Amino acid sequence: MKFGDILKSMDAEGREKHVPAIEIGKGRRRDDVDVVRVVVGRDVPHPNTAEHHIAWIELYGVKKDGQAIDLGRANFAPSYTNPNVRFQVPVKEFKAFCALSYCNIHGVWQNCVEI
Repeated sequence: MKFGDILKSMDAEGREKHVPAIEIGKGRRRDDVDVVRVVVGRDVPHPNTAEHHIAWIELYGVKKDGQAIDLGRANFAPSYTNPNVRFQVPVKEFKAFCALSYCNIHGVWQNCVEI
């Protein structure tokens, strides 16, 4: 088995939304700050209970030479936090961003966007 065999994507999406949406933009009122936002449940909120929740989101950047860089991870407490995180990164140094999210019931989900 390979690690990729356990990752789920849009093709496996069920009633709840698990796929991490990736948005690239600028900081609030700051054109000189690049921000990558990752949110799970953007269109249809994911349950956020102790029994069923998103536990974490990770973001990776793929540099122009193909090197993958771990840009960070956010952990979420059930019932108290929303699976929504912003990473301040130099977007121009990357050719793609990939995010992983973990649902405590439905496993690890992935999404990538090319710039």
